[in-house]
Amino acid sequence: MSDGRDKAIITCAVTGVLTDPQRHPVPVSVDEMAASAKEAFDAGATVMHLHFRRQEPGQGHLPTWDPALCAEISEAVRAACPGVVINMSTGVMGADVSAPCDAMRAVKPEIAACNAGTLNYLKARSNGTWAWPPMVFDNPVSKVVEMLKVMKETGAAPEFECFDVGIVRSVGLFHDTGMTSDKPHYNFVMGVASGMPTDPRLLRLLLDYRRPGCSWEVTAIGRQEIWALHQAAAELGGDLRTGVEDTFYLPNGERTRGNGDLIEAMATVARQAGREVASPAETREMLGC
Repeated sequence: MSDGRDKAIITCAVTGVLTDPQRHPVPVSVDEMAASAKEAFDAGATVMHLHFRRQEPGQGHLPTWDPALCAEISEAVRAACPGVVINMSTGVMGADVSAPCDAMRAVKPEIAACNAGTLNYLKARSNGTWAWPPMVFDNPVSKVVEMLKVMKETGAAPEFECFDVGIVRSVGLFHDTGMTSDKPHYNFVMGVASGMPTDPRLLRLLLDYRRPGCSWEVTAIGRQEIWALHQAAAELGGDLRTGVEDTFYLPNGERTRGNGDLIEAMATVARQAGREVASPAETREMLGC
């Protein structure tokens, strides 16, 4: 069963927000971001989901919203990957969204992530302690409205990131109340310990709770187990995403060397589902950008 696109658009989540580059193969510098994106692009990714990191020595594990730096990284990725579509992260804690909005104005991405609801963001260790202090990823309607306003201003299409079933349903309410006029694009974020699990059975149900005819994709967070979910997404007609923001593990359980290996594996997933990987031109045509 498939009600999605014949061609699979693959997004690479190039680096993530806080992962330590001293421990994991995540790019940080402008040159590293461009080179890693190029590896993913050559393997079939036509959309790059970008977070931006501080460039001072020893600070590469921390995010930045400096507009000039965000624009520099984005332009380096565009130069390395002709025709690529930029999908920019906008996630921030608290009500003040001025920093990501200023960065969005500088980058002018074709797509911008719009976190569509609030979640208790939790993870526990095997010894019964919290992996980090329990926190609330707060995304009230007032914050979503402000983000959507700047996305409209800059020409960025919103990608509604949904961490739980109620958030999926909320996106439909955003449309019903005029917060967004176009058909929403859903990103089902699965694998956060306090959110939706990486369960292909759940994915099939989620498709019934989006607005009919809307495009969608899956962000699968985890280890080797996520690849069954990716295969289900490909078979059900969704767009596809992976990258070192989401996982460090290939389908065979080996650790990835970087984004290129992950995107090669995702292209194989698409073809196993009988779908070809969209080119940059096909991606832009499908996305209308």
